[in-house]
Amino acid sequence: MPFNIVRNDITKMKVDAIVNTANPHPIVGAGTDTAVYKAAGFEQMLEERKKIGDIAKGTSAYTKGFKLPAKYVIHTVGNSWFGENERDLEIIHNCYKNSLIIAQQLKCKSVAFPLLSTGTYGCPKDISLKIAIEEISSFLLKNDMDVFLVVYDLESFETSSKLFSGVQAFIDENYIAENIDSEYFGNYPGAIKDSITKSILHAEVCASFSEKIKPLESLDEFLKNQTDNFQNTLQHFIAERNLSNAEVYHKSNIDKKLFSKIISTKNYIPKKRNVLAFVIGLELDLEHAEQLLSSAGYAFSNGEKLDLIVKYFILNKNYNIFELNQVLFKYNLPLLGNTIE
Repeated sequence: MPFNIVRNDITKMKVDAIVNTANPHPIVGAGTDTAVYKAAGFEQMLEERKKIGDIAKGTSAYTKGFKLPAKYVIHTVGNSWFGENERDLEIIHNCYKNSLIIAQQLKCKSVAFPLLSTGTYGCPKDISLKIAIEEISSFLLKNDMDVFLVVYDLESFETSSKLFSGVQAFIDENYIAENIDSEYFGNYPGAIKDSITKSILHAEVCASFSEKIKPLESLDEFLKNQTDNFQNTLQHFIAERNLSNAEVYHKSNIDKKLFSKIISTKNYIPKKRNVLAFVIGLELDLEHAEQLLSSAGYAFSNGEKLDLIVKYFILNKNYNIFELNQVLFKYNLPLLGNTIE
């Protein structure tokens, strides 16, 4: 799972390294810094931190994790927020960037970040989140590592209001279950609504399917046309776009080993979320996205909010899977491409 957003306490993350928003001087700061020291063993961590000395803004250094589940703690120093300016933004960018470089130098296979500089330093969460997505996605396009962005609760996770409102408007306009509910059901009890919803959706899908297929002359003709399995279709799109396998699994947020399993195992069907991840990684338009889904036995459904959000990104030609996962997390939906099979 190359990139994942999780709700957790960062001191409880079982990863090779966690990142800590540190005080520039070898003293314990407030917020996350205090929590990390307490969980690691206050005296041991402070003694190790003193050996490092001052840490300049935007740079990072590391200590052992001691009693933490993580092997290492990467300490990085932000800047007090007095309003958006180029210098402050550069410092936060460097915090994420330099922490990832140290994790790589330590040969970490996994690292967990909080939203840096958002506590006592005062950086707005949506700005730190935007920078985190930019730096983490840029890093993961060239490197293999599991990177976690840890938020304490859903309420503390803020995303772009412009992006979120656009997605919500698209869902409101297209979500079948809500439309059926308001149009057909009135005040029926919930169980009856669910039953009727399934019947209507089934009827609509069948009607749509019957309109699209053409009658075949024989079973032999039908079987002859079913030559493109998922692996063939995926490889066709990869070759057509002149992409390397590494580019595809990085852009799709797919684990390297899982990609190898998917691409090399004949007739292997990955989970739908991983197929949708490939749709984004390959930057397919809606028609070709439907073709790839169909080759795995799936289809878009206007009764699924996850499908609608993916369609929204496709229609808006936004193929940043990390930004898409940011929106899915906000809706409390599963993320794309981080599914282990």
